[in-house]
Amino acid sequence: MPMSMNLARRGTLLACSSALLMLAGCASVPDANTLIQRSEQALGAGPALKSLAISGQGSGATFGQAYQPGTAWPGLKYSLLSRTMNFETGAFREEFARSRAEPNGGGATPLLGLGEAKAIGFARDGYAWSPAANGTGAAAPVALDGRVHDLWTGTPQAAIKAAKQYGAVAGTRMVNGQAMSTLSYTVPGRFAATLVLDTAGLVTRIESTLPNPVLGDMPAVTEFSDYKVSGGLNFPSRIRQSQGGHPVLDIAVSSVQPNAPADFSVPDNVRGFKENVTTEKVAEGVWFLAGGSHNSVAIELTEQIVLVETPLYDGRSAAVLAAANALVPGKKVKTVINSHHHFDHAGGVRTAVAEGVEILASEGAKNWYDRVLANPNRIAPDAMARSGRSPRITAISGSTLLRDAVRPIEIHEIQGSVHAQGFLMVWLPKERLLIEADAYTPGAPNSPPPAVPNGNQVNLVQNIERLKLNVDRILPLHSRIATMAELYTQIGKK
Repeated sequence: MPMSMNLARRGTLLACSSALLMLAGCASVPDANTLIQRSEQALGAGPALKSLAISGQGSGATFGQAYQPGTAWPGLKYSLLSRTMNFETGAFREEFARSRAEPNGGGATPLLGLGEAKAIGFARDGYAWSPAANGTGAAAPVALDGRVHDLWTGTPQAAIKAAKQYGAVAGTRMVNGQAMSTLSYTVPGRFAATLVLDTAGLVTRIESTLPNPVLGDMPAVTEFSDYKVSGGLNFPSRIRQSQGGHPVLDIAVSSVQPNAPADFSVPDNVRGFKENVTTEKVAEGVWFLAGGSHNSVAIELTEQIVLVETPLYDGRSAAVLAAANALVPGKKVKTVINSHHHFDHAGGVRTAVAEGVEILASEGAKNWYDRVLANPNRIAPDAMARSGRSPRITAISGSTLLRDAVRPIEIHEIQGSVHAQGFLMVWLPKERLLIEADAYTPGAPNSPPPAVPNGNQVNLVQNIERLKLNVDRILPLHSRIATMAELYTQIGKK
């Protein structure tokens, strides 16, 4: 046989052998249904498991409340974290008791050493809420995406049920030199997830992406380890999670209860919730925009309206912008002052960008916004993503004066605060009005001062006195309008 023919034949045999090896390799990868069935058996996540309740203790962090823009979320200690999920109705309940583990950073948790914050939250049928009086609920639409994500990625059993429900696709991945199976799926408009399974079918890791009003498409990683039989299920003893690149949970699981009672109904007032913006004229050309958990302030200038704060998410900030734009015929909001980078106060920055508005922010926040606002938002496109507009952000450092023939606006950085760096307050000298967020949230009128003065309030007074501001009234970005005399009373100073 000619050598050329022999080589050709040998090449054909090699090609055929390679093709057979590839086919064999493909055949060795289980399809999605096989992987799901294996995991259901390994985890105890079959059709008989209709609900699940877990609880534990450990550590965590206050998501979105970093002391400095772009740094890790401030640490917490959890004396309790419990979650109950109904896999048939998609209902979710979370309860926690947590305290600070470090002094700096934001959030509703009392300052370091001053006790715990306790809260309960629900989600179902596209609604999120907290319990309120008389069986009603306090709607919390900004929390919905996070709670739906926690429902379906917070436990291995839930993740496998979601993979089955949402048509997961099987794949493989090398982890520490070992081939691992994966299941990838998307919950439309909520999140996308990839589950990593070990050879026994146990879920070891979930990599997911969910929408966030500040970060856009936000990465999250949930890890499960130290599996043990608990409550008749094969369940991890430890659950860790990061969001936005920083840790948020590290929980030792102490209780697992399959088929726990999990029938949570959406209160009627939550189903009927719509953002409400009330408008109170507090001085000529100055309006206090309230009606929710977060306030804003509109200030009339010669050719525009300046708005202090676009909070929470598109829904709230769009309503606030619409209310501000309706105040003075022929004048619209062209400038937004952002008090600081914490997510509840920055959640409407993207909304303002969509309206073509210039943002004034602290120097550190400006640099951080330049990065995070460049993130896409493909999971659930927000107003900015739909608009196609690019941000216009101007940095504020120290103190800045906005000159205008109608009224000057002073912007001052609050120095020495444990709440945030780059923490801005707004002073209207003509009206003697101070606008601030979080440093002072007034309680009910005539409330007695606390036994230990609130450090944030003391710091605010120190800054007011440092700048020699002759304050008459305070327009807080939470709660009601208060007088300077009330703030002095709260810190025990006459």
